[in-house]
Amino acid sequence: MDLVLANEGLAELDAGQRRLALRSLVAGRTSPEEVAQVVAQLSDAIDGYGPLSELMRDDEVTDVLVNGPFYVWAERKGKLQLTDVSWESAEHLSAFIERLLARAGGRADASQPIADARLADGSRVHVVLPPLAPGGPLVTIRRFPVAPFSMEDLVRRHMLNEECSRRLAGAVRDHTTIAISGGTGTGKTTLLNALLAHIGPTERVVVIEETPELVPSCAQAVSLVARTVNLEGKGEVTLPTLVRAALRMRPDRIVVGEVRGSEAVAALAAMSTGHEGSLVTLHARSAADAIERMATLALQASPGASETSLRRQVTDAFGLIVHLERSAGKRYIAEVLTVPCN
Repeated sequence: MDLVLANEGLAELDAGQRRLALRSLVAGRTSPEEVAQVVAQLSDAIDGYGPLSELMRDDEVTDVLVNGPFYVWAERKGKLQLTDVSWESAEHLSAFIERLLARAGGRADASQPIADARLADGSRVHVVLPPLAPGGPLVTIRRFPVAPFSMEDLVRRHMLNEECSRRLAGAVRDHTTIAISGGTGTGKTTLLNALLAHIGPTERVVVIEETPELVPSCAQAVSLVARTVNLEGKGEVTLPTLVRAALRMRPDRIVVGEVRGSEAVAALAAMSTGHEGSLVTLHARSAADAIERMATLALQASPGASETSLRRQVTDAFGLIVHLERSAGKRYIAEVLTVPCN
């Protein structure tokens, strides 16, 4: 049994089998350095992250990008860096992905070549397999801090200044309904997590997400997570269904992790019917575009509705649009738009 085999298979062994494997691996290795190498690789195999273990222990790493078996990139402090991590072949990488997803309760194969899952440490993993990825399996891991960043943390990281921090925290306490917009990787979820800490401790908050990422600190917060279809093509639970369910749960506020489909209609209805102070995120190019985007999503789900009416409903629902951007590795609030009342 060699170290490569250990790295790939020990995670599935029980305690007795691991002891036998350890004896086999250590046999003939007498120097402290050699024994330390074996112990380190065993630890990496058992924690489920294998060759990625060192990156997953690095608190400065926010994203891990696996582009086939030979190229692994890591983002630190907003900058991508090529690492020396690799697998021997695409087959070795595929076996690693299978175990990684299995531990997270997910799977990916020829019939389901795209998969999303949440890892034990809270990280989000996205997988695409060949032939959709002809260069080899692709893995994208988005990592999150153990404890969400506070508004003070975001000020120190220059995402916003103190004046803006006070304004946004005050808006949450005042029950202003807020949309956070921006492109991929601009920090929308990070900001939303920080704002959730300013919700009153007795308020009932229902958090709705496709993949669990938000960590509300208020005692009355509950979370709902969407579910994809099973192998039989059944069991799907969508975001619109969860939004409708949330309305029956006596929420003071509703939080939607990301609005990008027909849930826009249900979310708008909730925010327009006594759930002031709700919060959502969505992809948009600017604060003004966020209003158009929300109206467009609602219109796509309600093709018979009036576009003017839906746009008015959006502007009636939201009090603030906070737009985030990323430039030269820095994530920052580029715009805070007060939505005028109609």
